[in-house]
Amino acid sequence: MKELVFRALEAANADYCEIRIEETHQTSLVYRGRNLDDIAQSLNFGGNVRAQKDGGWGFVSFNSLADLEQKVRLACEQAAAIGAVKNEKSHMADVATVVQEIAAEVQTHPRDIPLEEKVDIFARYNEIILGYHPSITSSLVRYFDRSTQIFFANTDGTYISQEKVDIGCGMRAIATRGSITVQEGVSTGSSNDFACVLGKEDELRKACQLAVDLLAAPTVKGGEYTVILDPRMAGLFVHEAFGHLSEADSITENEEIRQIMTLGKRFGGEILNIYDTGLARGNRGSSLYDDEGVPTERTDLIKEGVLVGRLHSRESAAKMGEKPTGSARALDYSFPPIVRMRTTCIGRGNSSFAEMLQGIELGVYAVGGYGGETNGEMFTFTASHGYMIRQGKLAELVKDVTLTGNVFTTLANIDMVGDDYLFDNNAGGCGKGSQSPLATSEGSPHVRVQKVVIGGAN
Repeated sequence: MKELVFRALEAANADYCEIRIEETHQTSLVYRGRNLDDIAQSLNFGGNVRAQKDGGWGFVSFNSLADLEQKVRLACEQAAAIGAVKNEKSHMADVATVVQEIAAEVQTHPRDIPLEEKVDIFARYNEIILGYHPSITSSLVRYFDRSTQIFFANTDGTYISQEKVDIGCGMRAIATRGSITVQEGVSTGSSNDFACVLGKEDELRKACQLAVDLLAAPTVKGGEYTVILDPRMAGLFVHEAFGHLSEADSITENEEIRQIMTLGKRFGGEILNIYDTGLARGNRGSSLYDDEGVPTERTDLIKEGVLVGRLHSRESAAKMGEKPTGSARALDYSFPPIVRMRTTCIGRGNSSFAEMLQGIELGVYAVGGYGGETNGEMFTFTASHGYMIRQGKLAELVKDVTLTGNVFTTLANIDMVGDDYLFDNNAGGCGKGSQSPLATSEGSPHVRVQKVVIGGAN
């Protein structure tokens, strides 16, 4: 493969050119209620050529290695045509040339587990859900695994062969009483161990009981509260509300965001540290190199409350006079790499959960996250459930806990960060620029925030 791609790159007539080739083995299965709704195994093969000339990009994807030199020429012609209109300097930050072949460090490889065994595992989980309580009327169980061999080469002389593994499962109990429907579940994933999906019986039963309990739980009363975010909700917040604002390709294209995301600006107290890393092995999204052949790293974004960094591709780094961070990622060979998060984290603090509860006369403990939406600085997220905090103690279970606010006001209002920690490797993924779901994860301790607006019952 190495000889083939470098021979093809000799046909390049551009400021920069790269070839990426992928072979992916994938298994997936879905239960909806008692039905095995979908089961599939597939082998996908393809690649792309990406070229830059005078600031213009060309991109050609393919499913055959035949006439690879011609595909290189076509991508270069596209880049030249766009560059003739843009008439700009091509931007690619310098990085070290790498020649390396990397085997995946996998503890239990999903390809070593027979399909029949995978079906049996998730059939048992599905039966636990459906047999737990009469109020649980349905279930949704999803599993997937992917093993991708990637070959990457560019005109700088870099050649990297690496295997990436991605595993995930999400299992959800759906409970109904009259017109009320709620759901709770378990979601997990890994980049190096099929065992992440095993032994979930007790956790799943707890989720089923929580779904039953939520049917009778009151809706939280809307208002402004001191809120403690559990690690999963805090991770969702830092990813969606702040992480996307740290992706430098968006910063270079949006003057408003560029003015806000100015290095050296204070966004929070000295207890606040936020970073993104590709080095947390086992977490979804981690790898040794990104999809431009750049080594991944830990990138500090906020340090002691001050904005100190952002996530870069080689192009965005060159445009902003900064260094690449190994954050250029593509969903698969049919897409060009763009700046994406890997594992986005709030750093560990020094407050215990008991200390966070102290002094809260009336507050909310927001647990888990269904997701939400962001619009620039504004966000809305829904917790999977919550508990009222009364006189410094956890009180009744509540549902429909929706948090709304401005990300920068919220960061400034963080007054305590926990001394615990959790990496959340759920089976979902990140969406950006039509590339979804891309494997990512989050890490955080508990976080306490003052003056959070929560929607709910009047």
